[in-house]
Amino acid sequence: MSRLPQLRQELTLSVGAPSSEGAPTWMLHDPAANRFFQLGWPAFELLSRWPLDDAQAIVASVNRDTTLTVTIDDMEALVRMLHQQNLLVARTAADADRLAARAEAGRLGQAMWLLKHYLMIRIPLWHPMAFLRRTARYASFAFRPVFWMMIAACAVLGLFLVSRRWDEFLHTFHSYADLQGLVAVGIAIGCAKILHEFAHAFTAQRYGCRVPTMGVAFLVMLPVLYTDTTEAWKVPSRASRLRIGAAGMLSELALAAVATLAWSLLPDGPLRAGAFLLATTTWIGTLAINASPFMRFDGYFLLSDWLNMPNLHDRAFALGRWWLREWLFGFGEPQPEPCSPSRRRFLVGFAFATWLYRLVVFFSIALVVYHAFFKVLGLMLFFIEFGWFIVRPMWRETLACWERRAQLGWRRQTRRAALVGALLIGFVVLPWHAGVNAPAVFGPQHAQGLYTVAAGYVAATPPPAQDGQTVQAGEVLATIVSPDLEYKLKAAQADEALLRWQVEQQAFDDRLREQGVALTRRWDAARQTIAGLQAEIEQLTIRAPFAGTLDVPGYALAAGTWLPRGERLYDVIGPGGIKGDAFVGENDVGRVRAGEPAVFVATLAEMRPVHCLVQAVDKVNIGVLDEPSVASQYGGPIPAEQDAKTHQLVPLQATWRVRIGDCDSGRMLTRELTGSASLDGGRESYAGKWLRALVAVMQREGGF
Repeated sequence: MSRLPQLRQELTLSVGAPSSEGAPTWMLHDPAANRFFQLGWPAFELLSRWPLDDAQAIVASVNRDTTLTVTIDDMEALVRMLHQQNLLVARTAADADRLAARAEAGRLGQAMWLLKHYLMIRIPLWHPMAFLRRTARYASFAFRPVFWMMIAACAVLGLFLVSRRWDEFLHTFHSYADLQGLVAVGIAIGCAKILHEFAHAFTAQRYGCRVPTMGVAFLVMLPVLYTDTTEAWKVPSRASRLRIGAAGMLSELALAAVATLAWSLLPDGPLRAGAFLLATTTWIGTLAINASPFMRFDGYFLLSDWLNMPNLHDRAFALGRWWLREWLFGFGEPQPEPCSPSRRRFLVGFAFATWLYRLVVFFSIALVVYHAFFKVLGLMLFFIEFGWFIVRPMWRETLACWERRAQLGWRRQTRRAALVGALLIGFVVLPWHAGVNAPAVFGPQHAQGLYTVAAGYVAATPPPAQDGQTVQAGEVLATIVSPDLEYKLKAAQADEALLRWQVEQQAFDDRLREQGVALTRRWDAARQTIAGLQAEIEQLTIRAPFAGTLDVPGYALAAGTWLPRGERLYDVIGPGGIKGDAFVGENDVGRVRAGEPAVFVATLAEMRPVHCLVQAVDKVNIGVLDEPSVASQYGGPIPAEQDAKTHQLVPLQATWRVRIGDCDSGRMLTRELTGSASLDGGRESYAGKWLRALVAVMQREGGF
């Protein structure tokens, strides 16, 4: 190689930040593609002598004028890199053909374009540099320390005031559960994101970067704003690059701090509602989404700048794949890039954490696109998403390892991998897993609640029975006096007396004779009314239905206490026995059999487990959940919703009731308790359980 190819004239070279080892770097900028290439000291020295136009002369000059030692191979490697990245002038027909072939190879068909871009489509809308230069002075206050001291004070004061009214703050969420509330939340998020992107743009412009475009990107068909700050890599100061990357999140946090304080100070009205929306959406959006380093959001670029590692994901993934292959098979391949052991451990752990995070995110996106469209298109997009982003990387890594199968041998790593694989397969396939855990409600075998049938007050005699008292069947527990019922009884008795006299005088009075048998019927109705009122008053004398022990649900009764109609006064607990109901899902109900042991563990930590037997399993699933304590609406584990017409709780998943009895002799409960029941179901493998769940999902979603 004598004469050198010509570099493109629009390329620029600027000083970059030192590498993690402290070596100087330079940034080569390709403005046509808006790409940056980080160069080390040898590459910089070679490029700076490019006008010599002779490879041998350039190598000799570098070795003579610097402490470096380079060879012609280094020069050839640099030329190859420049050639591959299209940084050289195309001077011949062969170069033009090569560029045309590369462009043609990079051109995507319509189907492949949709496959690669339906999740993320960027549309540039604006070239903001002229606007940023004109208005930069108006945003200069945000770069002064006193401004951020004021924001910190607002955040501390706002959070303190909100903590004093935390219940009211949380309750405000319920006001935005309808369509109008969702629209308001969307407007608040839009305002916060506009501020976010302009913060990036103004900060990048302040540190000398060009912001070529701002626009909108469609992320899984949802519009999000973006700002192109690629030129931040040309900034040599790492602190400045960190400020550019953090500007968006800091602006949203500042907005959240001010909005949180405003919510505490403003009166009820539109302004306070707007402050609430800005406070909640910016806090949640910034901390939960933008701060994540596992996707290419602000958190990723901040971590990349802080570690001084461009292309952090790609470099971490390369180390992660290398570590996994060496741990499993021991190929003996060199490490992808040199780094300290602590840095290597961090990058490998970061790679695995990112893979796990992306597995969850991509699978969630697959479910979103499945449910967002009609079933055929949703199913197709689900398999595309699942196959392209989850199955495809795993398959490619499997093929990469299979191509090296000739290097495999029985060494320490392969024996360990075989042992771990066998254990995992046995753990998943073998039917060792036994038992079914289900939410349950247990209570006394014989129990009955006693209620008031009418409003009244507690009579002084006999004195009302107290909590824990032992009673016999028919024993008077309390007497309720109802002035309203007594008044109605006296009025009914007066009416009955008048009607009786009229019936007795009917034979002697022409006007009464004209009423005929109707008068007798009215007298019969009056006597029935009296009998009914007397029976109702008799029920005001509370008696024990059977022998047992009293439990008072509320406060102890006292003479003279007024009680409303339907007030629960006592629970009479029978002399012994415990029964309960467990609620089992459709995946486990087939494993439960009558006569198998069951162990109930209550939510009360001080109560020891109760050992019982399964008595019966209902043949059909329950349509109404009659135990509110286990429903999700009341903090229970069973997903349920309230029917709009009947106001009853309906389980959202198929649930069977398992009836449990024959519990520990001598044990008794004074009230119902919630907890979990461990049922001795038949053994099964996790693979069988997952396969059955998959088949159930396919059957449920199989209808078109």
